[in-house]
Amino acid sequence: MSAPMHPGSTSEAAPKPIATLALGALGVVYGDIGTSPLYALRECVNTGPGGHGVPPTPENVLGLLSLVLWALLIAVTGKYLWFVLRADNQGEGGILALFALVEEITRGRRGRALHALLLLGLFGAGLLVGDGMITPVVSVFGAVEGLEVVAASLHPLIVPITCAILIGLFTVQRSGTARIGSAFGPVMAVWFLAIAVSGIASLWRSPEALAAVSPLWAVRFMSEHGSGGFLLLGSVVLVITGAEALYADLGHFGRAPIRAAWLAVALPALLLNYFGQGAALLRDPRVAENPFYALAPGWTLYPMLALATAAAVIASQALISGVFSLTRQAVQLGIWPRARIVHTSAEEAGQIYVPEVNWALLVACLWLALEFGGSSALAAAYGVSVTGTMIITSLLFALVARARFGWSLAVTALVLAVFLAIDVSFFAANLAKILHGGWLPLAIGAAVFSIMTTWRAGRSALASAREMRSLPLDAFLTDVRGTRPHRVPGTAVVMSGTPEGVPVVLLHHFKHNRTLHERVVILSISTDRQPRVHPPDRVRVADLGEGFFQLSARVGFMQDPDVPALLRDARAFGLDVDPGQASYFLGRESLLTNGPARLARWRKGLFAFLSRNARPATQFFGLPPNRVVELGGQVEL
Repeated sequence: MSAPMHPGSTSEAAPKPIATLALGALGVVYGDIGTSPLYALRECVNTGPGGHGVPPTPENVLGLLSLVLWALLIAVTGKYLWFVLRADNQGEGGILALFALVEEITRGRRGRALHALLLLGLFGAGLLVGDGMITPVVSVFGAVEGLEVVAASLHPLIVPITCAILIGLFTVQRSGTARIGSAFGPVMAVWFLAIAVSGIASLWRSPEALAAVSPLWAVRFMSEHGSGGFLLLGSVVLVITGAEALYADLGHFGRAPIRAAWLAVALPALLLNYFGQGAALLRDPRVAENPFYALAPGWTLYPMLALATAAAVIASQALISGVFSLTRQAVQLGIWPRARIVHTSAEEAGQIYVPEVNWALLVACLWLALEFGGSSALAAAYGVSVTGTMIITSLLFALVARARFGWSLAVTALVLAVFLAIDVSFFAANLAKILHGGWLPLAIGAAVFSIMTTWRAGRSALASAREMRSLPLDAFLTDVRGTRPHRVPGTAVVMSGTPEGVPVVLLHHFKHNRTLHERVVILSISTDRQPRVHPPDRVRVADLGEGFFQLSARVGFMQDPDVPALLRDARAFGLDVDPGQASYFLGRESLLTNGPARLARWRKGLFAFLSRNARPATQFFGLPPNRVVELGGQVEL
């Protein structure tokens, strides 16, 4: 998720104070979970058509408040703030950063369990994409539905206004969010202050709601309601739907600011508001239709409605930026087709825009808004993706804790058991929603997972096919020495998928043109399972003789494979190439699906389709368009 400051930025500005970073974290990290009061408790007491709540009796309200309190303390504060934030990948967090870390830890080790765990990591990334589609819609709906409190006659305007806000939100993405992002923190600070004050005012009138601090109310509620109480956890989970953002934004702010913002501002404000809503329900159960806006009586309803809409937009923006960042990481890790990554800020590396993803999200969000028509209906689809990702994060974290932190097997098993007891309970409760919309995030996750695994397997099969057609580098150089082909002035940079062997495109060029440039640089780029590779470690140069050089480059999964920049780095190793004067040779292959690769035919077809529609390598590698030579060929998969 993009943020006002990024540690990987090219800027050399001094680190910002923790208070400044904590303020930024309020706007980016806690936008999603911070807007949950708009609809979470309402769904717990929603007994209308399609609702799965319980009547707002005093016993039920106190039981629900206790569940909300302990869910926030255990699942968010305990699991994510205290434990999961420790599992960073060189300062970066999020499901794909954790996936890359686990892949690095398990490299060279085989086993079905490890393979299944890595596949789960990819599926978790797919679920987060589903979350990125649902969050903007449910958040904006939750805010705009306050119009019904103003006047019931305004109900027909809710869907059109929601769609208009979504269209505006996605349209402004192309101009970048740097300026907008600078206002996120202060606006969300005002939001948290407003919901805290409204909660305090309600609690002042009905302090008996504070009795729910005792966990006995939660235990009593679950024991009295049995299976119904268990299924209600599917609504309670809505209060922690932004928990994964704590981890995903670790690289933008760091542990200390994220923890400070949560403990000092977000958590107290959320608890005060939830307990204030509970107090309002104790006074008048009729406010169950929308207990959040019941805390804003009279003229205060209008500014609260405007502030809630602004907070919902900020929460949506954070999730959209998160999907952009997720896409970039997936492309760099080789599990997603090349996409167009637009940097919207010259100073901040985290400010990016992915046009294809942006417009796909807009279409999906508009369809969700029109199809579901309100936050209550959409809440049934919410929670499945988040709880599924939470389970996967727990499993991956346990492996990292065992291998990296040196935890004993007993301690690791104990902590994992506690995590899974909570995560699986929430996930199982949400399974009851599958027929009422919960299938949607699972379908989205499955589709994204299929693309990721197909692209990954297809690239591996393609690399094997290239290797079979390649020629050992020593044999090629021996042939060059013996035949002494004509050499033309200049430098040829030949892109290669691997540092081993002669690139097929170079063989094609030599076969058909019978000439070589005076200097030939064979450039291979690999993506590390770490976020960033520092300039001194990015390139290695080997002089092969006969005017041939092998340039091996490494980039992190949070960095762009900028070939001109890598060539400039190579000057420090004695290879002086003017990126603007070199000729770049690329292979453009037509994939045939009747080859020997051990892939299902539908996977071969999907991989070929994705390859044809991936972003051109010229743009992806930052090559000067007028200096590129592409040679075609056919490859059987």
